[in-house]
Amino acid sequence: MSRKTAADFDPEVLKLFDQYVHGRISRRDFLSSATRYAVGGVTAAGLLTALSPSFAAPLLAPDDKRVTARYVELPSPQGNGTVRGYLVSPVGAKGKLPVVLVVHENRGLNPHIEDIARRVALEGFIAFAPDALHTLGGYPGDEEKARALFGNLDQAKTRADFLAAAQWLKQLPEGSGKLGVVGFCYGGGIANYLATQMPDLLAAVPFYGAQPKVEDVPRIKAHLLIHDASKDERILAGWSAYEVALKDAGVKYQHYVYQGEHGFNNDTTPRYDEAAAKLAWQRTIAFFHARLG
Repeated sequence: MSRKTAADFDPEVLKLFDQYVHGRISRRDFLSSATRYAVGGVTAAGLLTALSPSFAAPLLAPDDKRVTARYVELPSPQGNGTVRGYLVSPVGAKGKLPVVLVVHENRGLNPHIEDIARRVALEGFIAFAPDALHTLGGYPGDEEKARALFGNLDQAKTRADFLAAAQWLKQLPEGSGKLGVVGFCYGGGIANYLATQMPDLLAAVPFYGAQPKVEDVPRIKAHLLIHDASKDERILAGWSAYEVALKDAGVKYQHYVYQGEHGFNNDTTPRYDEAAAKLAWQRTIAFFHARLG
């Protein structure tokens, strides 16, 4: 059976799914509204299942011998007390390596984000992917449960956790201290936030992330590589004001808009767009090599 893509779903179903994923409507509301698009023996619940992630085939297996990975905990006194995350390094690297913080979507440290961290490490970086749900018991192994848990986070403390993780990663003995961050959806918003908080952050790559407050933009010293999707009305709505603020503040940035849906880089869901994802990833890795050395 061929893999489903965004083109296999009515655009209104994709919009409903985006609202559901981001907590704007409940599961019940999604199922109720999606029923009118359930045809040919497919139920609304079937649509939801088809749109949800499948972690069956990571691009880089957890036991890939080219990288070494482990879970670590570190203190976060201004946040939730501790941060737990997935630390990945390439095998056989010479000398100190640049470091990259990998920030997940709004479902915690799931297998897809661990896969992303391994991909980053394979390119010659030390990658660290924290789990915002650690304070609530960690990623529960179920996307629906994870989404529900995410709404219970204290976002001020969670942002402090990511800031603590970034500072810890920057001071890692085997690292060079040159720090970049890449984030997806919620994590894209965190990448933008960290850029306003860390003058020593060299590179930030938000994938379809919420823009920071306009008044915070002048504090950004990092170079930005911003990836957005052409059909992502929710995120693109904030772009014009953000671009003006970036230009006024003299922030160095590149902005690319790819044909496709919000979430186009996530290869575990039908919203994945292979061409867009590959191009964005190539640009991201080249950007990190250029900025972090």
